[in-house]
Amino acid sequence: IYVILEKLPLNPNGKIDRKLLPPPHFSSIHLTNSTELLQPTNDIEVNIHHIWCDLLKQNQISTDTNLFAIGGHSLLIMQLFHRYKIQFHLQSNTLSITDLFQHPTIIHHAQLIYQTMNVKENINDYHWSSLDIMKAKASYAQERIFLDEQIRFSSANNNTNVYVIPLLYRISSMNDHISVSRLQHAFQSIITQHQILRTALHIDDTNGTIIQHCLDANTIINDKKSFRFSMINLPDEEHEQDEIVKKIINQSDLFDLSRGHVIKCHILCRDQSNHLFTQNNDDLLFKDDLILFTIHHACFDGASTSIFIRDLSLAYQSNDLLSIDDNSMQYIDYSVHEHIMDMTSSQEFWFLELKGYNVARQLSLPLDRQRSSTNQQRSGLASTAEITFDNALCTSFLNYASLHHLTLFQLGLSIFYVFLFKLTHGQTDLCIGSINANRYRSELVNMIGMFVATLPFRVELDPHWSFDEVVRYVQEKCLSILEHSHYPLQHILGDNQLNQSNVSFLETMFEFISVSKDMGHLSLNSANLEQVPLQQSAEVSKFDFSLTFEYNSLLNNKRLSYRFVCSHDLFEKSTISKIAQRFQYISEQLFEIKSNNISVIDISSSISKLSLILPEEAEEMELVVFHRLENTVNEGIIVCRFF
Repeated sequence: IYVILEKLPLNPNGKIDRKLLPPPHFSSIHLTNSTELLQPTNDIEVNIHHIWCDLLKQNQISTDTNLFAIGGHSLLIMQLFHRYKIQFHLQSNTLSITDLFQHPTIIHHAQLIYQTMNVKENINDYHWSSLDIMKAKASYAQERIFLDEQIRFSSANNNTNVYVIPLLYRISSMNDHISVSRLQHAFQSIITQHQILRTALHIDDTNGTIIQHCLDANTIINDKKSFRFSMINLPDEEHEQDEIVKKIINQSDLFDLSRGHVIKCHILCRDQSNHLFTQNNDDLLFKDDLILFTIHHACFDGASTSIFIRDLSLAYQSNDLLSIDDNSMQYIDYSVHEHIMDMTSSQEFWFLELKGYNVARQLSLPLDRQRSSTNQQRSGLASTAEITFDNALCTSFLNYASLHHLTLFQLGLSIFYVFLFKLTHGQTDLCIGSINANRYRSELVNMIGMFVATLPFRVELDPHWSFDEVVRYVQEKCLSILEHSHYPLQHILGDNQLNQSNVSFLETMFEFISVSKDMGHLSLNSANLEQVPLQQSAEVSKFDFSLTFEYNSLLNNKRLSYRFVCSHDLFEKSTISKIAQRFQYISEQLFEIKSNNISVIDISSSISKLSLILPEEAEEMELVVFHRLENTVNEGIIVCRFF
């Protein structure tokens, strides 16, 4: 990509200042394997091309374009997998997700589908459908969230809701307005349509089983005490607004799982007495008014957000409550089907995956304090730090992923493993937790619910490996896990005779979030709302040590950021801030970003040669060792320890 400048920006020393170079614009450019736009050549390629353009929101894609070069990621591969099964009438076991990962072009996907279209149906493969039930065992994911909240966080700060998912939107235009009554109607419609949003969870006293019970929609909607829709006056000062949102999110009575109180809509409106329209209508919301949805994680996950937004928008446009299709599959049906699946091969996979690993051994992280061995409960308080990659580092990250046919998740995870290897003073047998969307069947793609699987990702690194070798190893590991991601964590722990309270890999977590357009915006008729990020002070810590990447392709700058959210029970904020800076420095070394005082590491050399010592620390050490500082008497031995 060529960028024309009048002159190159220089630093005070007369050298080119790379940080001031403008970033290239990728918005209208598609990286392909050739300069020619290759068109589909047969019916299969035509159908696949249409699916790609639909999911990626593009008009033209060359059939030899690498999916990961134009924003592809693991969830998108899963969506393609489900669309292919529907479009080409494929059976579940005839097309491999791993093959789609390894051959990420339209041409190759067409070849794979052609090879599988004539495979005979597996007699054990059947279509999941509605079972027309209202009560059943909770899903494995619901069970995990329910017990975690009841046990690990039973003594958490009363002002902290650990498993709340907040969605905050602001009306962004002066010309837009929203009817409160229509919004309430749409909210009621969503609760009617999706049974999971009116589902109660409780423990069966007879056998200890966790039961889910779908409550009657009319009962929930017409009961003023249980219906979850409220209006709050919003002050003008922004810091007070943040405090109000934080207070709402952490209300002790925000949820009641035993009564099916799992979602609430909060309208935060300003004084509109001077607004032209409000003189005759107090039903309207205007610019800068806020809408906050709070949803319990036991019935909702990240992938549910776009479904919720889509259905809310459709319901807002309709005058009638959306009725339930008796034949449509609901979350409770998924729970039943999940419990009767044959998971024998996945059981064997996970047993071998953890064989020989010392699950009780903790990572040697730089803790500020220890948690009592007799008290494993959490406060939920967090120490956080967030850093945004500059455009040069972000571009290098994206280019590396494209060149090596990686998902951004796989590349981010590889960096995290290398960082932990250095941070733990050379531990090579590393096992951490990560999450998988777990929507492994086409019936689950458009369903609201909690599907996310928490899985152990174990690697055994060789200190002599280059970063390229680490990346290839991690990619293969991710692909092998993908085929068995539906196996419940409870089973993984039970098969290995483990207890969740003393399993180290559940305390170190990695996540990669790709922000899509439909997640960041909500449209209600002609009114547009933008999603508002929550302040870090509102975050809670579910784990001891977690890293989350976030990539937003919609932004021209600051597209890639990461944040550490760690338990304040163990880490001071200053410690996490320093750890975040060291992670940034490791990334700069890996991608050869040259700046003042940064020595470039050849990524073809051993990962052992990477350094955690920040440039300013190295400079200070050099001054101490080789120079007599002013007003300092150099006597004795100086010992410097850097984590």
